[in-house]
Amino acid sequence: MAGRHDIYIDQGADYAQAFAYQIDSVLVNLTGYTAAMQVRATVESASPVLTFGVGTGLTMGGVAGTVTLAVTDAQTTALAAGAYVYDLELTAADDTITRLVQGAFHVDGEVTR
Repeated sequence: MAGRHDIYIDQGADYAQAFAYQIDSVLVNLTGYTAAMQVRATVESASPVLTFGVGTGLTMGGVAGTVTLAVTDAQTTALAAGAYVYDLELTAADDTITRLVQGAFHVDGEVTR
């Protein structure tokens, strides 16, 4: 079962968040894994508003068991303020897919622009 974590981002600002993959409180070595994350208006939305992969906003931590998300100010500026949904999936070398985390993706509107 995926973990639940709601993300709160300020429109027009950079954002970073590290997620750790643990099983029974032991970090999982993510060497050889890839990751993908999408943000959509709703679960049923046909197209994502943001897409991340390894090297495009996601960085794998290998033996540290982490995946770090980095969202740029340009990406957050392009998003309308409001609530979205996301999930982050890991793919092992044997093509096993694990949904690491999911939740709401909130963008708080920027006043100073």
